[in-house]
Amino acid sequence: MVNLELFEPENRSGERETLGRQAAVLRGFALPRVPELLDAMRAVEHSAPFRHMQTPGGFTMSVALTNCGSVGWTSDRCGYRYAAEDPLTGRNWPALPRVFLQLARDAALELGFADYSPDACLVNRYVPGSRLSLHQDRSERDLQAPVVSVSLGIPAIFLFGGMQRSGRCRRVQLVHGDVVVWGGVDRMRFHGVLPVKTAQHSLLGEQRVNFTFRKV
Repeated sequence: MVNLELFEPENRSGERETLGRQAAVLRGFALPRVPELLDAMRAVEHSAPFRHMQTPGGFTMSVALTNCGSVGWTSDRCGYRYAAEDPLTGRNWPALPRVFLQLARDAALELGFADYSPDACLVNRYVPGSRLSLHQDRSERDLQAPVVSVSLGIPAIFLFGGMQRSGRCRRVQLVHGDVVVWGGVDRMRFHGVLPVKTAQHSLLGEQRVNFTFRKV
């Protein structure tokens, strides 16, 4: 099992790793708000439990997910889409917690995206072996507004590619507290997550949680 202490980002907090003209990793940016973020996440999970959705091709996703915001991302045999209601409960998705919204706005502003107002947050839970294949976030109307992605828990390797699936991908290790922002000219880059390796985190155990904010 990986010794997570080797990957904790305290010695890198405040650093920015450039990924593109309008894309970067903000190292340790979420760390000051972790207790609030986890409390808010548990409240979201209570209202809208994590689940493994089905892809249009009939496969079950390895990543468990839930949502908060005015709409949530869903997938089934009919396709990928946003919906105001949780198909599992029939109720509206939980509201976007204030600490989530403020973190997303602050991170976007760091890259010059002012007045960012995300209305959807996809919450993904990875366990060892979970992965996310290369894809573009293209279901949103505004394809210039940034995507803000927050990593908590065990490390993962984030793939950040080009505008074509066949393009070369950069491999970026993300650890607890890191935030990735990409928008504008970099908004349509392909991205994904390699299979997560076994590790143990003091707060989240053998799991990685990711918040992905979008303006739908």
